[in-house]
Amino acid sequence: MPPDASSSLLHLLWLASPALPVGGFSYSEGLEAAVDAGIVHDETSAGDWLLNQLELVQARAELPVAAAAHAATLALDAERLAQLNAWVLKTRETSESLQQIQQMGRSLLVWMQGLVPDAPVLPLLQTLKPAPAWPVVMGAAAASRGAALEPALQAIAFGWAENLMQAAVRCVPLGQTSGQRLLARLVQAIPQAVATAVAVHEPMAFSPLLGVLGARHETQYSRLFRS
Repeated sequence: MPPDASSSLLHLLWLASPALPVGGFSYSEGLEAAVDAGIVHDETSAGDWLLNQLELVQARAELPVAAAAHAATLALDAERLAQLNAWVLKTRETSESLQQIQQMGRSLLVWMQGLVPDAPVLPLLQTLKPAPAWPVVMGAAAASRGAALEPALQAIAFGWAENLMQAAVRCVPLGQTSGQRLLARLVQAIPQAVATAVAVHEPMAFSPLLGVLGARHETQYSRLFRS
């Protein structure tokens, strides 16, 4: 059974935690390539880069997909989940980003199977081929745990922001205090990103510089991260 309202916050914190065993810490989502290109070189430029990514990628693509998957899970709409999954996989611009979205989706599905094995959406997610995509499974996981839509999207966005802040600390590099100031900038922008995502009727994928840098990362000489 889904948790009651008093425990839903705890489940959202759990979903947003970097400790979730899905491997998110091993990806920088193009940030490492931006550092190598000299675009990101300090706290301010790292914050600018990640704010753009929040506004142009998370708010327009990833979070709208999670929102639609949340609704499809509540309706047990297998066709809609399959459509969303196919869109996510088709819009990955590099092999690394495709690998990330599939690996993290599979890992989150395994997590769900272990903790909520009776969730009605599980058989629908298991049929998604070649793999369930990360934002689809995240939206489904939040709905399965009884989370309302906007708090769920806020948790998903915060999890992304905290992970990318930690990536910036390692690869720019930044100090821990700088990392916290960077995270504060992202947190301030998350409510608007969620509002944008909720208002989007269909997700949009257009971030050409991120695609170029992501492709460069695949042959970058020295790398800490898988994307």
